Amino acid sequence: MTRSASLASGSCLLALVLAAGALPGCGSGGSTTTTATKPASAETKPAQSAGAPNATPPARSSASLVSSSELRERALEVIEDGSRSSAAEVRANAVEAAGLAARRCESVIASGLKDDNVAVRSVAAMAAGRAKVEALAPALNPMLLDSSQFVRAAAVMGLARMGKPVDQTPLSTMLLTDSSPRVRAHAAFCLGEIGNRSALGLLRQAARSSVPRASDTEIKLMQLQVSEAMVKLGDDETVQSIRAALYPSRPEELEATALAVQILGQVRDKGSSGAMIHLAETKDAAGRPLPAEIRLGIAGSLAKLGSPQGGFIADEFVSDQNPLLRAQSAAVYGEIGDQASLARLSAMLGDPDERVRISAARGVLTALSGGRASAK
Repeated sequence: MTRSASLASGSCLLALVLAAGALPGCGSGGSTTTTATKPASAETKPAQSAGAPNATPPARSSASLVSSSELRERALEVIEDGSRSSAAEVRANAVEAAGLAARRCESVIASGLKDDNVAVRSVAAMAAGRAKVEALAPALNPMLLDSSQFVRAAAVMGLARMGKPVDQTPLSTMLLTDSSPRVRAHAAFCLGEIGNRSALGLLRQAARSSVPRASDTEIKLMQLQVSEAMVKLGDDETVQSIRAALYPSRPEELEATALAVQILGQVRDKGSSGAMIHLAETKDAAGRPLPAEIRLGIAGSLAKLGSPQGGFIADEFVSDQNPLLRAQSAAVYGEIGDQASLARLSAMLGDPDERVRISAARGVLTALSGGRASAK
């Protein structure tokens, strides 16, 4: 998955990475791990092509697309089902997706706050905060004392986003002194999500700090996460350091490139569109394109920037045997959000792999909430 080795990517990738690192539809109340695959039922399992046993079938025409309300209900059912998965990776992604329909999915988020898995608890706390589900604030307060730094940071972010009084000092401490660059990156992400510009000084200090015994790759990923937070807080000049990571000089830098691509989409940096398009077309000396995860990340970020022309990349992998590439394709379709993309997502809700189904459900909610689609 890409989603990068960083804990704090702020997207679907985040949930997958959290679960992978092992630190590492919904209730009526409201960047790679393996995981058990739940067989699709006879009613929902798609036809499979001979070349790809786990492939998603071709999209239905827009004329046969189900109504927006029916498609949304199917997506919510998939999210609810995923929240009960035996795989923490899937539960984390289901909880994150639930944040897009928090009133319907409050029980899913609430369940995530009590999950045994650190990744799921972290994602749930951030989802509750982003959606400002104030009814869950009492459940976040005990998480400020959680055994995991990641959970504690997420709880601070969640409460702050709700406008609740909370001591943010632990985030500063994690950012500047923790021995793990992943914890520092996560703290930086949380500060960026809180949106308090007074944190810019701390972030600038963190960008210059060293982490003993950390690898160059870990440091680079942390610095990118710090830069993302600074851009979110209004330091637009810092985006240049993120753009610079689009140009890897060695294979080991590709992970940072994947994260940079994702961040540039998250911060809506239209100035990077041309560079990302060029990157998607880049081939090595042997004529091979960049890894599929990066190309799909570019397609998704371009769609966030209002440029859906990267959809052909998602089409290339929608029937791939690798379910994580199919899941990334679903994320791209969600960002594009037109009728053809909704048709693809409708089919992918019946994919035999639960990770793909969750990604498709999130894609449906993203597309419909974004107003890009006009399904009848």
